[in-house]
Amino acid sequence: MIKSQKARRIQSTRTSPRPSSEAVRRRMRSTGQRDTTCEISLRSAVHRLGLRYRVHWRLPESRRKADLAFPLLKVAVMVDGCFWHGCPLHGTWPKANATWWRNKLLANKARDRDTDITLVAAGWTVLRFWEHEDAGRSARRVAVTVKGRRRKRAS
Repeated sequence: MIKSQKARRIQSTRTSPRPSSEAVRRRMRSTGQRDTTCEISLRSAVHRLGLRYRVHWRLPESRRKADLAFPLLKVAVMVDGCFWHGCPLHGTWPKANATWWRNKLLANKARDRDTDITLVAAGWTVLRFWEHEDAGRSARRVAVTVKGRRRKRAS
């Protein structure tokens, strides 16, 4: 009886639901929060264009971070994973623990919108790219934006 009470207490304080299988547990544990393949591809493409930036730079007056940042120019670049940020083309809704996941993914989208609104209000330009977007094309958009901000700043 004591053991089951302890198990219930642990489960009730859990921040995430139990994985539906061991394979799911391994996949979720191995998914990194930073330096993902798509982030590294974009960073490499931006670097090849001659731009230098900050990586995982903490945004002003926030706990959130930009994947790439040009702080002096106030340009923040975010690379959003299709699953975690609800891509309209590739995002999926898990069937196991569906309610928890729906709340989690909707909260992620709301946090993204809040971050964008806060940064724009502070004079930042925010660029968001999906993980499936071509890194070269995204890097060119970053370069155009950065160069435009440099010209604006110089005048």
